[in-house]
Amino acid sequence: MNTVTELRRKPRTLALELVESLGDRIRDGRLALGDKLPTEAAIMTEFSVSRTVVREAISKLQASGLVETRHGIGTFVLGLGQAPGFKITPDQFSTLRDVIAVLELRIGVETEAAALAAQRRSEGNLKAMREALDAVAAAVEAGRDAVASDFQFHLEIARATHNSHFAELMGTLGSMIIPRARLDSVDGVSNERSQYLRRVNGEHESIYDAIVAQDPDAARAAMRTHLANSRERRRRAQAEAS
Repeated sequence: MNTVTELRRKPRTLALELVESLGDRIRDGRLALGDKLPTEAAIMTEFSVSRTVVREAISKLQASGLVETRHGIGTFVLGLGQAPGFKITPDQFSTLRDVIAVLELRIGVETEAAALAAQRRSEGNLKAMREALDAVAAAVEAGRDAVASDFQFHLEIARATHNSHFAELMGTLGSMIIPRARLDSVDGVSNERSQYLRRVNGEHESIYDAIVAQDPDAARAAMRTHLANSRERRRRAQAEAS
C-alpha cells in the first residue's frame, strides 16, 4: 500500500521540483524575458522525468505568470512572475511607506511559513537554508551585496513548507522584497551598514535554529521579530525624513 501511494505521488513531487529548478533559472537570469524554454524532449532528458511531469511543471509555471506557451511555437519566459490577480511592481517599492507596506504583508505570510517549515522541513531543505545563510555571511564579511542570498534564505523557508503557494508567492515578489535592495542610501556609512547586516544575519540564524529544532512557535516568533525589526527601522527612517 505504501509503495503504491509513493508511486502515485512521485510525479507530482517531481513536477514541483522541476518548477523550482526552471523558476530559479528565470529568477537568476539564466532564462531571460523572451527566451524560449528548451523543448519537452530536452527537459525530459536533462531532468530524467516523463513528458507528463514536464507538462504539469509547465502548467504550474504558466499559472504563476512565469511563462506562456504559444501553440506550435514553444514556451517563452514572461518575466519574474506576474500571476493574474496579484503582483507588486517595482514602482510600488519607490518610497519608505511602500517598503513598510510590503513588510507588513511579509509578516503576515512569512511568520506562518516559518512555523510550517519547522514542522515539515526535510534534510534537503535544511541544507539549502544553511547554504544560503553561509552565502549571506560570506558576502557581508567581504563587503559584497548580500541581497540575493538573503532572498534565497527566505525562499528556501517558503519551499520547506511543502505548500507550493508559499514558494510561488515569494517567487512572484522576488528579491525586491529585501528592503535594503531599494534603500541603500538610508543604510548610512559602510561600517554601520556592515554591523546592521550582521545583526540581520543573527536574526536569520535564530529562525534557522528554530526550524532545525522543529519548534514552530519559536520559528514563528523568530521570523516575526526579524521582519518587525526591519519594519521598525524603516518607520524610524520615515519619521526622521519627515
